[in-house]
Amino acid sequence: MASKPSKLMIKRAGILLALVLVLGFGTGMVRLAKLQLIDGEEYRQKAELQQLGDSSVQALRGTIYDCNGRILAQSATAWKVFIDPSNIKVNEKDKTEDEIKAELEAKRRMVSNGLAEILGVDAESVYEKSLKTTSGYQKIKGEVELESKNRVSEFISENEYYDCIGIEPDTKRYYPYNSLASTIIGFTGTDDVGIEGLEYKYDNVLTGIPGRVITAKNGTLGSMPIEYTASYAAQQGTSLVLTIDETIQSLLEAELEKAYESAQANAAYGLVMDVETGAILAMSNQPDYDLNDPYTILSESVLTEIDAIEDPTEKNEAVSVARQAQWRNRTISDTYEPGSVFKVITLAAALEEGVATKDMSYTCVGGIQVANNYIKCHKHEGHGRQNLQMALMNSCNPFFITVGQKLGVEKFCEYFEAFGFTETTGIDLSGEAVPKAGVTYHTQEKMGISQLSSCSFGQTFQISPIQMITAIAAIANGGKLMKPYIVAKQLDEEGNVIKETQPTVKRQVISESTADTVLGMMEAVVSAGTGKNAYVAGFHVAGKTGTSQKIGAANNQYVASFSCVAPGDDPKVAILIAIDEPVGQINGGQIAAPVAATLVEEVMAYLSVEPEYTEEEQTLIDVAAPAVTGRTVEDAKQIADDHNLKVRVIGSGDNVVKQIPAFGQTMPRNGVVILYTDDRAEEMTTVPEFAGMSLSMARRSANDLGLNLKISGNAFSGSDILAYSQDISKDTQVPYGSVVTVYFKSYSGVSDSIYG
Repeated sequence: MASKPSKLMIKRAGILLALVLVLGFGTGMVRLAKLQLIDGEEYRQKAELQQLGDSSVQALRGTIYDCNGRILAQSATAWKVFIDPSNIKVNEKDKTEDEIKAELEAKRRMVSNGLAEILGVDAESVYEKSLKTTSGYQKIKGEVELESKNRVSEFISENEYYDCIGIEPDTKRYYPYNSLASTIIGFTGTDDVGIEGLEYKYDNVLTGIPGRVITAKNGTLGSMPIEYTASYAAQQGTSLVLTIDETIQSLLEAELEKAYESAQANAAYGLVMDVETGAILAMSNQPDYDLNDPYTILSESVLTEIDAIEDPTEKNEAVSVARQAQWRNRTISDTYEPGSVFKVITLAAALEEGVATKDMSYTCVGGIQVANNYIKCHKHEGHGRQNLQMALMNSCNPFFITVGQKLGVEKFCEYFEAFGFTETTGIDLSGEAVPKAGVTYHTQEKMGISQLSSCSFGQTFQISPIQMITAIAAIANGGKLMKPYIVAKQLDEEGNVIKETQPTVKRQVISESTADTVLGMMEAVVSAGTGKNAYVAGFHVAGKTGTSQKIGAANNQYVASFSCVAPGDDPKVAILIAIDEPVGQINGGQIAAPVAATLVEEVMAYLSVEPEYTEEEQTLIDVAAPAVTGRTVEDAKQIADDHNLKVRVIGSGDNVVKQIPAFGQTMPRNGVVILYTDDRAEEMTTVPEFAGMSLSMARRSANDLGLNLKISGNAFSGSDILAYSQDISKDTQVPYGSVVTVYFKSYSGVSDSIYG
């Protein structure tokens, strides 16, 4: 029989038990203290994350407006569709494991296929996301528009998928004008972050402050009732008001597109600048792209080249390169040799320094020896004896080489820098080309007589189009070089101006008197020189042509350009047109100057600049068709005769029941009015091919066909004036009396290139 424990043993056991209890309790207390006092904040945050759902509500980006308040880019409310894989469940009661699996599979497939059909996404991709059962959120698609959102809502309701499919607010960026100003505005990605253009440059300004929706969660990560939800509204981003004028931008793009296509060029680009402020009124590149569908390549020729590539990797690379090319803003990112347009810079520097005067003379024999090179003039037989004014009109290379040599290396480099060619312009767009000493232009230390001579007429260095137009605008602005800009104002959500750009004078490059002299000489280039195809009736246009061979280019590739100021006697705008790698005619005077002429005519009319016609130009002025409907035929004939208009009567009635052109419609002076004396259908005539016709021949052809010929372009600068384009295509059937605009230009005396 076991002996009973002694009192001593019982006492010792009690003490030991007490020690164990004290130590255990003490350890628990220490652990509890650590959890509460040291690790408490960490565990509190973890608990909140488990108990609260915190989702972001995307803010609307700021709107982008043109200078007149037209919306160029705008965000609108859209929706985001997501699934909650953890809540894709089925009723498991009285079902085997295989039955449960089969029903879950069917439900996932139904969710995946249904959303794929509505949203246009890949069903298999949705299905893969539905398998991530540890997740409470899987995004299926953002930027969902109202119609698709409503269809998703119906799909949820019909199938009672309230727990596993969700819809939340989102935003979508819209560009109302599609491709207008595409390389300026740029676009955003699916995450609403700017990728190109102003959308990228001003992304932090345009981006708003997101809102938040905080929702309580139950133990299975499901949402609690609405009273457990807190919302914080999103704040819209800052809006931008541009200097771009939608009308002028549209005019520039339309003319560049025609030039790009007719010249079969690699690209065409242009700028319109306010000479007094440096504000960019228009900036365009062709080919361009659709801002609402930026990844689609629009150039048919590029697509044809890509389709011919068989290797998939090579094809994908070509697609990527093509996209980057169409997004590229060539007016600021590309550089080129300006060619003879640069002669006005050499001219301005030489006049300012007094090393040349308007009376300076030189005999051009067709070329000039410079060191070991004989540099030709584009007129190989030579221009003969000429003064400085004539040299600019004729774009004579040997004369300007002589002027450049008189100016000297030091002074040439001084003015090259002063006009802004050794620095970026500072325009508020990303991607501006950065000049590099010794790479894009010659340094003073390494500029010898050969480099000085070639630079004097715009060869062997490269500049950007934005640099060139800024320098031309300085001449038009009394010698003041302005900093170009494209964002005029920033607005808050209520439309209040929170920041405004002020015009910035960078420096006075030349005196006002020198600038006026150069501007006057540029007018002569257009009135009687290589720029005569930029002639516009009623306006003084001051300009200079340029044709340059591309550095290092194979197959004799060129850039044809023309830069001008209008009106020349009271400058408002500067314009630069450049056509990259044209096929056929390559001279700026042949293919770039006519583009500028049409643009000048349209922009001056839009800006309400009143023309001042010479007596000869009066014959080109359009008139308004008089009101003769309802009159007797005899009265109508007399009224038409009083307006120096001809008539053609169709029908045997005594009264005019209809007229073409209609009352008030503009028509050419000395045109024809068609008078209908009964209710018959309009009789039609066929538009001929006017291209290649002289002015007199075109007028005669139009008259014979019962058409009104509106004349545009250069119609008075020589006997070699021929039609080259028309606004209504040949073989088009039009009513008798219709007005057809025909564009004319000169084909001789407009070359400034030794190459063509």
